[in-house]
Amino acid sequence: MERIADDMMFEEILSRLPAKVVCQFKCVCKQWCYELSTPKFVLIHTRRVSNLLQKKLLSLNENTIVVDDIVSGNLEVETVKVVTFPYDVEPSFLIIIGSFNGLILLCIRRTDANELVLWNPTTRRFKFISDDYFSHYFGRHDDTGGMYVDEHNDLKVLHINCFAGAVTARVYSRHNDSWRKLSFLKGCMLGSNFYSWSHGIYSGKTIYFTVSNYFIPPGECNIVAFDVISESFSILRFPERIQASPCQVHFLTISNKLHGIVVKYSEELTAELVKYEHDDWITVFSFSNARIVQHLEPQQRTNIIHDNKWLITSIWGDTVEVLLCNDSFNYIQQVDSFNGPKGALFLETIVSPC
Repeated sequence: MERIADDMMFEEILSRLPAKVVCQFKCVCKQWCYELSTPKFVLIHTRRVSNLLQKKLLSLNENTIVVDDIVSGNLEVETVKVVTFPYDVEPSFLIIIGSFNGLILLCIRRTDANELVLWNPTTRRFKFISDDYFSHYFGRHDDTGGMYVDEHNDLKVLHINCFAGAVTARVYSRHNDSWRKLSFLKGCMLGSNFYSWSHGIYSGKTIYFTVSNYFIPPGECNIVAFDVISESFSILRFPERIQASPCQVHFLTISNKLHGIVVKYSEELTAELVKYEHDDWITVFSFSNARIVQHLEPQQRTNIIHDNKWLITSIWGDTVEVLLCNDSFNYIQQVDSFNGPKGALFLETIVSPC
């Protein structure tokens, strides 16, 4: 051990250990606690665990918060465990906004004020990042956001709010512990009550949102893209073949590429998995046997594969079930990330919310 350099010890050996084991090794001595907490080590460790097929699924129920193991896209039903939120609040008052690098961004809904919280379920550390701006009502279809890391390794939190027909976008800096306002698209009417915003998904230095209009004009579905480098917004369009009335699109990433689940309600319920590639949307699989699941069993979670079935959470809260063939199963099991109001995939990391 004495002949092993510190760089080899921490960057090549300890960085390959699970997050919970790394936290235990912080208790060895002050030097180890310091070395295992440096931004460089945290970055190396996060990159290593992000390549693993094993993820965690956090689900918010009425009275409990449940964490499941997801191995190669499959739900490991025997590994379920209940975790506690490190603050006195019922899970029914929590809404998941985003998941990134092991951190969960949540909103605590209260009658007097709302609070945004960054939480690492693995280390159980958390931080409130809200201010007076969040004293208004939080709407599941009107408030959304995402997380990213800039070129200076500063964790940023993007929050978007739609109120009185206007869209307000702000970004939080973990390093500065403060918010600042961003310029949104001028002349854009996406803040109307007719529109519903999805949760953001991070892919290729961009956070993507779907903004759907179910009323006027019917079936309109937009994509709002936020470039994390320039911190600017743009609009992408879905091809006309995807535009349907009504139509729901939910983003996720598979093998680090942006995908969308398109659920259409026409003569029959249909679902498609589409991939964004070369500035176009390509249909990967079509599921003609889609059905809405009215009542889930207690052990079932959404947006996972179980018994060759894929349970999908739509924007409006419906749970759609599709049957998988061998090809679609092998493809979908490479899911990296998705976010929903009551569930999200996350990695076990030592990233600090503070």
